[in-house]
Amino acid sequence: MTVSEYLVTGMTCGHCEVSVREEVGEIEGVTDVQVSHETGKLAVAAEGEIDDNRVFDAVQEAGYSAERV
Repeated sequence: MTVSEYLVTGMTCGHCEVSVREEVGEIEGVTDVQVSHETGKLAVAAEGEIDDNRVFDAVQEAGYSAERV
C-alpha cells in the first residue's frame, strides 16, 4: 500500500471535504481518503502506485486545485 499527500486549495468547510473525498475515492485502487479543509491536507492510500494526475483531475472535478506535497 502507498500513501500520497497533497495540498488542496479552496476548501472552506466540511462539504468541501466530502466533495473531494467522493471524487478521489472513485479512482481505481484507492482504499482510503483523508482530507481536512482546516489544513488543506489530502492523504490518499492505494493498493499500488497513485497517479498524481488522476488525483489532480478528481480534485479539480470537485472544484478545487491540488499539488503534491
